[in-house]
Amino acid sequence: MPTDVVMPQMGESITEGTITKWLKKPGDAIQRDEPLFEISTDKVDAEIPSPAAGTLKEIKISEGTTVQINTVVCSIDETGSSTAPAAAPAKAETAAAPAANTVAPAAAQGNPPAAAGPGTEVLMPQMGESITEGTITKWLKKVGDTVQRDEPIFEISTDKVDAEIPSPVAGILSEIKVQEGATVTINTVVAVIGGAAGKSSAPAVSTPAPAAAASAPAASAVSSAAAGERVRSSPLVRKIAKDNNVDLSQVPGTGASGRITKTDIVSHLEQGPKPVSAASVAPAASAPAPSAAKPAAPQPQPGELVPMTKMRSIIAQRMVESKRTSPHVHTVFKVDMTRIVKLREKEKSKYEQRNGVKLTYMPFITRAAIVALRKHPIVNGSVEGDAIRYNKNINIGIAVALDWGLIVPVLKQTEEKNFLGIARGIVDVADRARNKKLLPDEISGGTFTLTNSGIFGEQFGTPIINQPQSAILGIGGLNKEAEVITDKDGNDSIAIRSIQRFTLGFDHRIVDGADAGKFMSDFKAYLENWSEDIG
Repeated sequence: MPTDVVMPQMGESITEGTITKWLKKPGDAIQRDEPLFEISTDKVDAEIPSPAAGTLKEIKISEGTTVQINTVVCSIDETGSSTAPAAAPAKAETAAAPAANTVAPAAAQGNPPAAAGPGTEVLMPQMGESITEGTITKWLKKVGDTVQRDEPIFEISTDKVDAEIPSPVAGILSEIKVQEGATVTINTVVAVIGGAAGKSSAPAVSTPAPAAAASAPAASAVSSAAAGERVRSSPLVRKIAKDNNVDLSQVPGTGASGRITKTDIVSHLEQGPKPVSAASVAPAASAPAPSAAKPAAPQPQPGELVPMTKMRSIIAQRMVESKRTSPHVHTVFKVDMTRIVKLREKEKSKYEQRNGVKLTYMPFITRAAIVALRKHPIVNGSVEGDAIRYNKNINIGIAVALDWGLIVPVLKQTEEKNFLGIARGIVDVADRARNKKLLPDEISGGTFTLTNSGIFGEQFGTPIINQPQSAILGIGGLNKEAEVITDKDGNDSIAIRSIQRFTLGFDHRIVDGADAGKFMSDFKAYLENWSEDIG
């Protein structure tokens, strides 16, 4: 009688796992507790033993597929034969090499269901409760292309977020029903995968092999399964590496047994240019990733009339609405950042080695804002009709400039986070904003916003409030300036100090000038007299 083998639960919070490699093939003899396949989850990589002795009858889930726990992944015929196990070592020996290099055939095992019958319809997804439509801004695949399950196939723009939409199945993209630039309601069929145009029983040149080559040096190109033997990481980490052409063997892992965590890969990307070896792999293979990350349009020519993108149109609408809604007032404070500049210079190398994240000025500024907001909750409030909402949590929006617009991901419940948690959160949301990986919930619910236009060299700006919030903090440039310093005895001297200007834009309906001044005074004092442990 066949025994079903299920995807195991590798921890209380784990709900799914990815099969990274089959160690046996159908027909192989296996012994009880002999490793049968490898899985990867957000927490751990593991070899899964066989629950029974017998012969592997059927593999139901192909390599690279992510499934829920308790999903049947294969079946075993319990033969009870005493001779079968004797042949197992030899078969396992010969099967090991193909298993590590048969990503394309494994994908072929998963493709026929998607290609059979009328095909699988791909719908315009709903990216939030209030979202009713979306605009297709770019197709990342063309008709006839092979796609893998969860591989991005098109980009959309909505009122809330820009996002890449993954394929629901593996197969051949047989039809595109909605063209780039078109806006359709949610649940509209935008494409078809499989069907008559997608019948291909063995796509030996499917995308996994080029993808593996694109993320490793040409001299050592291997399949993703083989790479998994060298580097321990989760599916999320491998996807981030693939999207950014990063060779994971070059990323130091800080997790258990050298496992590469999400923080490790994000930190690696923040350190600078991608490895030359990854970029030097066949240009055709590596071209899609940059284009997906930066959908830059041709530069407009003088005299040309170019329609606004969906995102730009929404930004324009929101800015006009905000100016009409809130009577804006701005106040500028000059802050002496010398103490923090010296602390950062002293600690930044050790901090990055210790925590796996760069030490920038943003977590210092964010932390000071949180402390001031706790003292002055009106600045963290909002107007609701004729009432004032004093928000329970301090949810900080971080404005991120993109090549195609602006987006404000939100760090939730920052009053509960320490300095390191804030530093990691800023890096995480900024990286995912630039790579279109944010979820609708991650760009909503903000109560106060930070916008750092000082990186472009300006002294200060007068930002527009992000509705329905009551205030926004503009961060100016950090520069060395000559300042008059008065010592404790009242003696004056001139010294070179690191000076930064901060602008608070506030809604004068509920925030008075005195409230704004007190808030900024406490914000300034916290930065100038920094004493908090940075972790």
